[in-house]
Amino acid sequence: MHDDDNPQAGAGPFLTVSPAEIPAGPPLRLDGTPAYTGPQLPRDPVWSGWDVLLIAVLAIGCLLLTQVVLLIIAKVWFFPHADLAETGLRLSKQPKLALLSMFAMYGAVAFYMVRLVRGKYRAGFLAAIRWNFPARSWRFPLLGVGMMFALGLLEHILPMPKDVPFEQFFKTPMDAYLTSLFAVSLGPLMEELFFRGFLYPVLLRRTGIVPAVLFTSVLFGLLHSMQLAYAWGAVLVIVLVGLVLTSVRAATGSVAASLLVHIGYNGALMLIAAVQTDGFRHMEKAAVLFR
Repeated sequence: MHDDDNPQAGAGPFLTVSPAEIPAGPPLRLDGTPAYTGPQLPRDPVWSGWDVLLIAVLAIGCLLLTQVVLLIIAKVWFFPHADLAETGLRLSKQPKLALLSMFAMYGAVAFYMVRLVRGKYRAGFLAAIRWNFPARSWRFPLLGVGMMFALGLLEHILPMPKDVPFEQFFKTPMDAYLTSLFAVSLGPLMEELFFRGFLYPVLLRRTGIVPAVLFTSVLFGLLHSMQLAYAWGAVLVIVLVGLVLTSVRAATGSVAASLLVHIGYNGALMLIAAVQTDGFRHMEKAAVLFR
């Protein structure tokens, strides 16, 4: 037997130690060095809180950069006689450009996430974020649909804003279709990767499960606050959505599960909007959905 396989190697025949005197932790040699020198289990998650903060800063920076580029292009090619303020005002009324900015920002952030995990930490991306596609996956979108109806009842009790910036994404049928596509694809995917994939496990390691779930949910709600005119009733609803999504992530250990719930919730909202507006043909009816 090799000495590394025996924690008491080199101790001699006269060493007697009672079980109560054996220290907790990995076995040590008499000189204080570990008797076991094999590979250590990776920490969960492999990244740090600083990495998560950098992802958030990168997302904000990419979004601002994309909007600046679009502003310059619009000023030079489409509105050469308008000043920057007027050009910016005109662009703000174009939801398609806002969605383009979001697609560009999310694409850059997704690329960085993958490179961070696979390049810096030499780990498999899906395994590291705990993708873990769940069994009987059909249950999770149904949970999202049920959550949408339950929170819809709550919206009748809470004070809701009469006018929110999110309404601009339903001004025209094309805007509505693009928004709906974004709402059931890249939007929930990137939100789940950041909040439930990257942020939640860092908070869990530092604070424990309950504070991690609550803090993640509050930050998720605050992310959407500007779209909801900072109205506390509407933001509270989104915080509750985040609470359900993060609880699903915590209970299942699966980011894919929380993503399916998220898609079910957003998809139900978009389907109701389509029905309410006769297939996005009567967009004047869409405003009722957000009040």
